[in-house]
Parts: sequence; C-alpha cells; structure tokens
Amino acid sequence: MRRVFLLPMIFLICLTTVSTLQARDYVLGWGARAGATLDPEQVHVGFHLDLGDIAERLRLQPNVEIGFGDNKTLVAINPEVFYLFTPHNRWTPYAGGGLGINIVNWDDKAGMSDKTETEIGLNLLGGVETRISDTTKFFGEIKFGVGDSPDAKFAVGLTFLM
Repeated sequence: MRRVFLLPMIFLICLTTVSTLQARDYVLGWGARAGATLDPEQVHVGFHLDLGDIAERLRLQPNVEIGFGDNKTLVAINPEVFYLFTPHNRWTPYAGGGLGINIVNWDDKAGMSDKTETEIGLNLLGGVETRISDTTKFFGEIKFGVGDSPDAKFAVGLTFLM
C-alpha cells in the first residue's frame, strides 16, 4: 500500500523542485534516465537535473532513481558531481561521484508487511554524453556503489536543455 503513494509523491516533489529552480534560473536542463542495476538485480527509471558548472568542467547533476525487482523497491537520491574531460568535443567523457541516499523497501514473502530502511553509500561513475540536437543531449553511464549503494548501475538517458 505504501508504494502506491510513494511514486506519485516522488513525482510531485520532482515537479515542484524543477518549477522552483527554473523560476530562479538555476536549472540548465532536466531529463530522464533508465537502466539496470546489479545487486540488487533490478530495472530502474529516474529523473535528473543539470544545475550547471560549479567550477570549470565541474557539473552538479543530482538525480533520483527508482528501482524495481529482486523483491524490493529502491529509491536512490544521488547528489552527484561530474568532471567533464573534453567539454567541446562531439562525445564528452565524464567521471564523478557523490553520495547515494538509498531508501529500500523489502517485500515480505507472506505479503503481510514490508520493511523499509534508509542506507547511505558512495557512488563512483563514468560516462559519455553527446548533443543530438540544439536542445537535447544523450548519455550512457556506469555507476559503481561503495558501502550501502547498489554494486553497479548501467543507465542511458536524455537531458533537455533550457
């Protein structure tokens, strides 16, 4: 029953955040992401914001990912920072990392109750992005977890520039 309300609540929080930040001209872009997770074995979908450079070649890009499978639902809140290696090339590789704030809900096998925990880990990531139009970028990314984050995540997505 809790999951029925969890997804709409996260969606509303994301919309509110985008609206608030967009009004202040802090958001340079926003986008969607999807992929697969290893340990736990899941598929995930998510949302991210491009909050721009905080220093030369250093981008702040937080995201929220929701994973399904392996008898659990995982909501990952990831405030991440990327270093862009060659930002003016057609394909731009990047590496970075950040905290992984993971809210895990396990399904009870009897279907009687659920267990929810919040865990903190560290994410290390690498990827490549490219512009596919004047207002859209495509990316592919691999993320490795340390501590209480998933072992590995593979994701692709789009960023829509404002």
